Amino acid sequence: MSADASAPLIKNEDSPRGFAFALTAYLLWGFLPIYMKAVAHISPAEVIAHRILWSLPLAGIVLLVLGRTQDIAAALRSPRMLAMAAMTATLITVNWGTYVWAIGAGHSLDAAMGYFINPLFSIFLGAVLLKEKLQPMQIAAICLAGLAVVVLAFDSGGIPWVALTLAISWGFYALFRKTLPLGPNQGFFLEVLILSLPALLYILYLEFVSGEGHLYRTGLADTALLLGCGLITAVPLMIYANGAKLLKLSTIGIMQYIAPTIIFIIAIFGFGEKLDTARMIAFPLIWAGLFFYSWSMLKVSRGRM
Repeated sequence: MSADASAPLIKNEDSPRGFAFALTAYLLWGFLPIYMKAVAHISPAEVIAHRILWSLPLAGIVLLVLGRTQDIAAALRSPRMLAMAAMTATLITVNWGTYVWAIGAGHSLDAAMGYFINPLFSIFLGAVLLKEKLQPMQIAAICLAGLAVVVLAFDSGGIPWVALTLAISWGFYALFRKTLPLGPNQGFFLEVLILSLPALLYILYLEFVSGEGHLYRTGLADTALLLGCGLITAVPLMIYANGAKLLKLSTIGIMQYIAPTIIFIIAIFGFGEKLDTARMIAFPLIWAGLFFYSWSMLKVSRGRM
């Protein structure tokens, strides 16, 4: 994500504070499937609507504390910036919706795979769209990830759409988010602000028109879980945004494996999902690709020291 244009330049070095922030965020994301499993009886669309709506006040409070509300006022006067934010908001909604559905429907392993594939897909995007030169190890990593997808497609008779949708939506989100000239906290607030009206209208429809809503209708537990969607959405994102500014890109690149690794473990030992033959081939291929990707990144990082 982009940094504030007015913020002081951050040295490209690691700090214990940045590591603590990033580790906290990745641990929260890693254990998020447990929360999503608790709301699996609620439709993904309703869960996403509540994630959006209750994130808005939390993100707003953060901006008030930081004194950065003027950035939002400027963004709201810029049609170009609003259009860019609408695009990133759409991509993050697709990502959230696919993730929530996958956990509830018993496809947590596919979700983990999607986030393992993501950094390799980002390298691919950089090469295709930004004309970035690929190192041999990066090319090998992409090929291994592609082979893993082919194995899964051959086994199932169709593309592994959950993993690919998560990887592709987050990859494009990160790419376009870099072009949005707002800091991470301001950008997140603008995204949920754009989404908040349709989210509110949908919640009102469920509660007062169709009668299918779960807020206040189906017990205190559902109410608490839906209200908590704002916390589990906004808090990790904002913690991560602050940690990323205090770490090297290579450190962030390695740490991003923490969350999908936890999801992978929870899927097998917590949710009882089966690691079939195709996945037993595909996951090692992706992990090998990630090893090449990490090794290449570390070599580049050391070369700049």
